Amino acid sequence: MIEIIYKGGFAMVPLIASSLVAVTVILERSWFWLRRRGAPMNAEVFRHASAGEYTSALRRLEERDTPANRVLAAGLTSPDRPAEAMEGAILAEASSAKRFLPALDTIITLAPLLGLFGTIVGMIRSFGIMSATGISQPHAVTGGIAEALIATATGLIVAVVSLVPYNYFQARVEREMESLEILATRLEASLPENGARVAGGSGKGERERNALATVS
Repeated sequence: MIEIIYKGGFAMVPLIASSLVAVTVILERSWFWLRRRGAPMNAEVFRHASAGEYTSALRRLEERDTPANRVLAAGLTSPDRPAEAMEGAILAEASSAKRFLPALDTIITLAPLLGLFGTIVGMIRSFGIMSATGISQPHAVTGGIAEALIATATGLIVAVVSLVPYNYFQARVEREMESLEILATRLEASLPENGARVAGGSGKGERERNALATVS
């Protein structure tokens, strides 16, 4: 392996560095999504929210720290403007889910270009040897060609290996955001209009409002 890297020329240095960064990002994002698995949403949260019992709903959400629970909690702690609060929480979750993906995207684009650069350098070296010695040193000429091919192959391998996880992570982000938007819309639809409490529950609703203010 060391011999192949050596034959690939100095273009292999940034390619190896790019591959190490790509592997680090892939492992970190894989662990991130593995830990992100949460329990199914408790239906009691929406039942409490529709009844104006915000404190009870928040207690249910605090039982597990998941992205969905954080988004819904943002809406319940801002009953006057729940849509805006949950939209901000979803954006925060999206930022966390997309972390380091731009670096992986850059490596996918950069690695083949670095391989092409190594190819050009290797061919220049080969033609330089040929112009100086003719074809009397075929091993020196083929060494430059080998350098070009090794760099090209390495760049393509790094890009291909990074592309598959990148697309998977992007798809996971899109599915996650769609799921959070659906939950946010469902919660907003279940809230009493303008923060009002259901009929017959005004006294309890007032106590919930006061308790919610205390929690906030």
